Amino acid sequence: MDKTFSIDHQLRATWQAVAKLYNEQAAKHDSTMATAFVLLNIDYENGTPSTALGPLMGMEPTSLSRILKSMEDKGAISREKNPEDGRGVLIKLTAYGKEMREISKNSVYQFNNVVRDHVTEKELESFFKVTETINKLIADKMIYEKSKKSAQ
Repeated sequence: MDKTFSIDHQLRATWQAVAKLYNEQAAKHDSTMATAFVLLNIDYENGTPSTALGPLMGMEPTSLSRILKSMEDKGAISREKNPEDGRGVLIKLTAYGKEMREISKNSVYQFNNVVRDHVTEKELESFFKVTETINKLIADKMIYEKSKKSAQ
């Protein structure tokens, strides 16, 4: 199959370009896209339980632990006892973390606004519909499971 017509190739190539763009922006602030993603997923006012962050972002605990340690070392987050669960820990943004979160949020807004300026609303609706369908097919195990069933 010609890779220019391969759906997975287009998704992967586009995501790699977006990730590179975000990482270049983050590097200007001595950060990474992964760190920015974590900052954007921590509740601004109340913090977020550490156990909720991984599933919220679809990230493995070991990767998240490494990022959180780095963020704590840089003073972007603090860890506090969860008042609702004595065994748990809340990840909270520091003043510096809130500042970095705003920078991250503005980068995401700028990306979205520029893309929206270059595609029609109809094209964007189609894009979201296609990605929603792909995610549903994967979640419902319709990609390979269906092939197995029809082969029986």
